[in-house]
Amino acid sequence: MENSGVRIVTWKVSEENMTVERALRAKGCSHHVLTLLKHTDHGILLNGIWTYANQPTKPGDEITIRVEENASSEQILPVPLPLSIIYEDEDVLVVDKPENMPVHPSAGNYENTLANAVMYYYSAKDIPFVFRCVTRLDRDTTGLVLLAKNSLSSAILSDQAAHRQIHREYLAIVEGMLPLKGTIDAPIAREEGSALMRCVDYENGERAVTHYKRLAAFWRGENTFSDMLSLASVHLETGRTHQIRVHMKSIGHPLPGDFLYHPDSVCELAPRQMLHSHRISFTHPITGEALSFVSNMPEDMQRLLHSYHSLLFF
Repeated sequence: MENSGVRIVTWKVSEENMTVERALRAKGCSHHVLTLLKHTDHGILLNGIWTYANQPTKPGDEITIRVEENASSEQILPVPLPLSIIYEDEDVLVVDKPENMPVHPSAGNYENTLANAVMYYYSAKDIPFVFRCVTRLDRDTTGLVLLAKNSLSSAILSDQAAHRQIHREYLAIVEGMLPLKGTIDAPIAREEGSALMRCVDYENGERAVTHYKRLAAFWRGENTFSDMLSLASVHLETGRTHQIRVHMKSIGHPLPGDFLYHPDSVCELAPRQMLHSHRISFTHPITGEALSFVSNMPEDMQRLLHSYHSLLFF
């Protein structure tokens, strides 16, 4: 989809006693976006005429904004990496992230990230692009990631995320017989002495809530809880670092392949944590349309489940 770096959006005023700025605020324009519009030539039009933000409006008036972005993320190197695009329009991009790919560049990961792949995709089209990731995944968690394609959609989607209006469903394989359904409400904090690991900490942690439902249970060998796996659908009410991995371990059902929280389980069939961002649902930041996208369970998770002999429960 071509994009010159300019996004023009028109909204109709529906309420009484609104200024242009208040009307734009009601649509989700942040202070940052409004500042950019005020400094853009013909950035705000009222019924086709360049106007000031404090101009009064009346129901039926049309406000048109011009969001210009002519620069790209300078610190992110474009690199030709695999990029699976699930959906794209002028405002949002939904991609299916593979395993072993960090989302953002960091120490030791400057050229192997999702950001590098996305920047290459747009640089090859000679389209300016600022990398704005709305939802994030750990390096070895696969599945759907939502990105905003301009400052306006970023502001609106970030507000949705802050108000828990972006809904994500994960598929997780965990050890043992997981209860049919449940909620884990346990605060998470950084583990003392570690820059990376997290733990449940009722004194110092931030509130973290995970809802889960067992979809199926599998067994291998003897029919014992110690030789079983469960496939679960997991929904996050909060979004703490490593939340699913930490919470599942805290109730005795760690994820196989998790090198941080269950290192003894890492093996050929489970070389990474068995966690996949399966579904994402949100409201389109400009049109208001309800959108939902699905990514099927990846092959490595399927292989692990197929190595178990029998389906026991639904």
